[in-house]
Amino acid sequence: MDPLTSETPSTNLPISGGKDLPGFHQVLGYRQVSWSEEEAVIELDVQACHLNMAGVLHGGVLTALLDVVLAEAGTYCPYPGRVRKAITLVLNTTFTGQCSGGVIRAIGKRRAGGTRIFNSSGEVRDQDDRLLAIGEATFRLRSGSEHPQGVPLTFPAQNNKKDQGDV
Repeated sequence: MDPLTSETPSTNLPISGGKDLPGFHQVLGYRQVSWSEEEAVIELDVQACHLNMAGVLHGGVLTALLDVVLAEAGTYCPYPGRVRKAITLVLNTTFTGQCSGGVIRAIGKRRAGGTRIFNSSGEVRDQDDRLLAIGEATFRLRSGSEHPQGVPLTFPAQNNKKDQGDV
């Protein structure tokens, strides 16, 4: 039991994928494979909507998946009904391969950080284990997400207002 919240941590995945989250996460359509302290893995079944005009996986999809999985690597929250949130400060993506279908897997690992800022790196591979992209990012934890118990899982109204206390 956590003394700060009087809640017992759960080993269940708090979020099973993009369908559980609002907005762009649903558009991507990824699924959560694993998520633990300092590491996250997501997968995506490549669909026609993920391809560019040349018929290969769009670089924006790869970058978006890296953004999600690298942020998750530093925001794991084992408490049911709660999450930890981060804002991307810097995201670098290097494209190393192409694919036009199948299942791709993104893996992110937290590498370093303090109480509010953390760094992660990771990669995306196709179903034949070919490297498609490498990513590295720096994130800032949103207010309330500095602690393992995070904040209640709520979805704000779809607007552009910033959370109170965040800049």
